[in-house]
Amino acid sequence: MKNEDSAGHISRREMLAGTAIAVTTLAITKVTGLEAGPAPQVVTPVVSAEVSFTVNGKVQKLEIDTRTTLLDLLREHLHLTGTKKGCDHGQCGACTVLVNGKRINSCLSLALQHESDSITTIEGLGTPEKLHPMQSAFIKHDGYQCGYCTPGQICSAVAVLEEIKAGIPSHASADLNAKVGFTNAEFRERMSGNICRCGAYSNIAEAAAEVAGA
Repeated sequence: MKNEDSAGHISRREMLAGTAIAVTTLAITKVTGLEAGPAPQVVTPVVSAEVSFTVNGKVQKLEIDTRTTLLDLLREHLHLTGTKKGCDHGQCGACTVLVNGKRINSCLSLALQHESDSITTIEGLGTPEKLHPMQSAFIKHDGYQCGYCTPGQICSAVAVLEEIKAGIPSHASADLNAKVGFTNAEFRERMSGNICRCGAYSNIAEAAAEVAGA
């Protein structure tokens, strides 16, 4: 009877051992990819691409690394170093430029996103011989100290006045149905994304108020 049980039945130990071998074999097959199946497709990454847009009134056509930000293109490819790299995380506003008249943080925007756009940097707002009114006001009211954030501050201030003129409300607007006007509170709220570590905020507000005629 004992011999018949040994010959006709699998012991618990033998069952566990067999299960372990089967699971291990299946796992090795999955990991090594030895199971039958179609070969994976090879995806070739796009390393570079062409982009064309207008910068300060001049058409620019370049072939660039697809990962290039607008900030790096302006500084490293076009050598327009007035636009500054501060935090490189879109938190300080030093890299502010105007795209189709609206302000953006150029460090957060890929250059390829701006095909056919019109881009204006601090160099395109005015020249030493013919300053933009905002540039002149910054000089008059001493709206800077070290000057590192100044290009971004000026570009942003120019865009802020256009936003107010267009009637676009902000968080500081008390009545969304009323006409938006220039106030110190409105200007400060809209400029809150532009950091001046020297603390020239009051002078910057005075410069903008003069240009706005407030």
